[in-house]
Amino acid sequence: MISPALYWVMTGNDFTLDINNPASPKILVVGNNPDRQNIYSAALGLYNSRIVKLINKKKQLKSSVIIDELPTIYFRGLDNLIATARSNKVAVCLGFQDFSQLTRDYGEKESRVIQNTVGNVFSGQVVGETAKTLSERFGKVLQRRQSVSINRQDVSTSINTQMDSLIPASKISNLTQGMFVGAVSDNFNERIEQKIFHAEIVVDTAKVSAEMKSYRPIPVIADFRDASGDDTMKASIDANYRQIKQEILSLVDSEIARIKADPKLQGLMKG
Repeated sequence: MISPALYWVMTGNDFTLDINNPASPKILVVGNNPDRQNIYSAALGLYNSRIVKLINKKKQLKSSVIIDELPTIYFRGLDNLIATARSNKVAVCLGFQDFSQLTRDYGEKESRVIQNTVGNVFSGQVVGETAKTLSERFGKVLQRRQSVSINRQDVSTSINTQMDSLIPASKISNLTQGMFVGAVSDNFNERIEQKIFHAEIVVDTAKVSAEMKSYRPIPVIADFRDASGDDTMKASIDANYRQIKQEILSLVDSEIARIKADPKLQGLMKG
């Protein structure tokens, strides 16, 4: 955590975290570093917890919280966000490889709550317990089976019905690339008759390429080049780091002086 670069990112007042504020809407993108995943996950968790409290309110703009590779960070209060955010026009989209990852990093109880609270599920190929869980979630349907028996004298046909999985776990375990299974939820005034699906998502590569060509470059937020064109990023970040350390020492000294000057607090000082 003692990183000058992290100190730089987590200081300053460039913007506020109320991203769905009607007066000042924002798009915030935060990325993790695989090499320092355990270090940065604490900082990301702090941001996420604060953002959840700020955006999950009435009279705000429609917004979306999209988290890819969820198990790589700890999102405190995620289950409560999923349960209450819909009424505040906040859509939550979570992406991860397997339910077992979620259970490993969030614990059995919290993982179960997250799995059971979400209303829409989209899944590609998964195996094992995750495939079984999804198959059970999609439910069963009454299926008709016919069997034919042939012997020397005659041919007999028997027909019976039984409840079978709508999408068996074996089918989920063998999905090809581009094939997805899932379930969607609806509203009172927007009913969906076919909630369970097993279909292929067709990507229009021509439209995707055309859209990518129209992308605009990300504007420069902070330019670390001086008048001579030299890169001063490291010097600026190091100076910010030293300034913060000095401010902390000054704050500690001022608090010690305040405690010593107050007869009611002098007993807190030792030595």
